[in-house]
Amino acid sequence: MTFIEFQHRLSSFPIFSLQDVKKAFGDFSYRQLDRWEKKGYLKKIKRGFYCFSTQNIHENFLFYAANKIYTPSYISLEMALRYYNLIPEEVFQVTSMSTKKTTRFETRIGNFSYRHIKPRLYWGYQLIEFGKQRICLAEPEKAVLDYLYIHPKLKTIEDFLGMRIDVDEFRSRINLEKFQKYVEAFHHKQLSKRAHTFLTTLQHDNA
Repeated sequence: MTFIEFQHRLSSFPIFSLQDVKKAFGDFSYRQLDRWEKKGYLKKIKRGFYCFSTQNIHENFLFYAANKIYTPSYISLEMALRYYNLIPEEVFQVTSMSTKKTTRFETRIGNFSYRHIKPRLYWGYQLIEFGKQRICLAEPEKAVLDYLYIHPKLKTIEDFLGMRIDVDEFRSRINLEKFQKYVEAFHHKQLSKRAHTFLTTLQHDNA
């Protein structure tokens, strides 16, 4: 098999795993991937995951990569807050929530971190089209609550002001009715109290 044939068969996969290769080519020799990587045709992202060297590395690709290399997971926390322009800071790693253990990967294409969340809280994300694939990205309301949930030390008005949430963006993007329903869905008394203080802080900051 030539590399061109291999690339054509997997052209719909921005990133492909060994399992993807096995499905496409039942009798494929995985050693060929190592040879093509050495020739510069492929990039190994992490063990068992590759992309073509011609792949353009951009935000949506990195989001898809985060979903792909550690499943199940969805983009959330700082990266999602930045995506929705809710915080002003640049974010230099793709942050996600996962029902698996907390971990992080430093790869050739970027850095990825994952925080554990209970399976019962694995919701509140949307599917974004990415070519023939899809990206799992937290809704803005869930991204904020995931952040508050993961950072329980954020309790006071001063703490929440320190998050530097853009109040105008928050008001335009956050559905407060949905936000409150999501708070209730957590079934977490302390989070409910902190979420109330968080909203009060933003209202005060906008006064």
